[in-house]
Amino acid sequence: MKPINATDKVQRPAWREPMVWLVVGGPAAVVVAAITTGFIAWRGADEVVTDPVALQTKAPQALQPALTARNHAAAPR
Repeated sequence: MKPINATDKVQRPAWREPMVWLVVGGPAAVVVAAITTGFIAWRGADEVVTDPVALQTKAPQALQPALTARNHAAAPR
């Protein structure tokens, strides 16, 4: 057996080194996740209503039970 010298090592390309993927892969995954989150937030943004009258008259269907309960607690039948 011959000893291993620094000159005997074969230089691999940088993309074949596992440590490069750990150093670059983490931040790259975060950037992709941030862009995806931003896209989802941009496409699924709720409509902005600035008119208070329109806001009261356009009560979403999901809030109807809450509004009924509130009204019933304020003035029971």
